[in-house]
Order: sequence, then C-alpha cells, then structure tokens
Amino acid sequence: MLLLGCVVLGAGVALFLTADLGSDGYSTLVNGIALSTGLAFWVANLLVGVTLVALAAVRRVRPGVGTVVQVVLVGVTVSVLVELLETPDDLTPRLLLLVAAFPVLAVGIAVYLGSHTGAGPAEAAALAWDPPVPFRWSYSAVQGGGALLGWLLGATIGLGTVAVIVLLGPAVDLASRVLRLDVHQGGSRSGPSTLQREQGTA
Repeated sequence: MLLLGCVVLGAGVALFLTADLGSDGYSTLVNGIALSTGLAFWVANLLVGVTLVALAAVRRVRPGVGTVVQVVLVGVTVSVLVELLETPDDLTPRLLLLVAAFPVLAVGIAVYLGSHTGAGPAEAAALAWDPPVPFRWSYSAVQGGGALLGWLLGATIGLGTVAVIVLLGPAVDLASRVLRLDVHQGGSRSGPSTLQREQGTA
C-alpha cells in the first residue's frame, strides 16, 4: 500500500505540475524560503520537511519508514513522469490536467497514509491537529499557511495553489471513506478515528 500510494501520489503531482497553474502550499513555502534566503531548493525543502515532522512528533504523530519512502519515491516518480509529459499551450487542456490531478492525488495520499507506516511532512503536520481539527480542514490550513508564508517571502501562487488549499483535504477525506482507509497513523490520536466514530453513529 505504501509503495502503490506513493507512485499514485507521484503521478498526481506530475499531472499537477504539468498543468503549470501554481504549486501546492507546501512547495510554495519551500520556494519562498529558497528565494528569500538564497538556499538551494532541496536544502529549503529538507529544512521545512524536518521541521514539520519534528513538530508533528511533539503531538504524537511520529515518523516512520513511510515518511522517508514518501519523500524519495514520490520525488523519483515525479522526476520520471514530468520528463514524459508536456505542458499544453492552451488554458483549457491545462485546466483539464489540473482537474485530473485531484482524484489521483487524493487516492495516492489516502492509500499511502492508509498503510500506517508514517506520514510525509505536510500530511504529518495536518494529522498532528486532528483532533481537534478534522484532517480535511487541518490539511487545508497547512497548505493555506504554507502558501501565505511562501507568497510573503516572494514565491508565486496560482489557481492550482488555491485549488489545493480548498479541495485537496476534503478530496483525501472522501477517498479514504470510499476506500475504507483510516489515514491516521499509530499513536496520532487517543480516540477512534473520525471515520470510525461516524460509522458507529450511522
């Protein structure tokens, strides 16, 4: 599940990047830090990732093998696929690529988190606040906060950035419900999952 989820997630990221309509909030933050400090993008990415994982660990969302595999395998998948895909010149096909990216991203995130092997930085930061904030909204808050800080530091945002902030958290929540997966990691919450609670009261 971890490997499959990461490959699917990487495919979604490749579609998202090929649409060229803005980056996600996490990447916007990394880019903003790189631009404002002169650090290489990969160094800024490492610093942000380690910081978010460490902060999440304080709230009992601890890293695991999935934390490392997600970063490496998604990165490799994206690198391979973006070489095979080309950004269309017209806006309409780019919008279609953006629309197509979301279900792929949502399924990939839900499946890799459903393996319960550890969460990547952005997902860990969101899960650290569920409870009290449901993941579908805490994920939006993490992406939105990253986009705002990155923009203030000089990075650009676009339609895709806004779409990630508004839609991706709820999309992952929907995918996890359809696939009957609990995205919460071991020890990340003291009570039953949101899905389990709602199923129990249905």
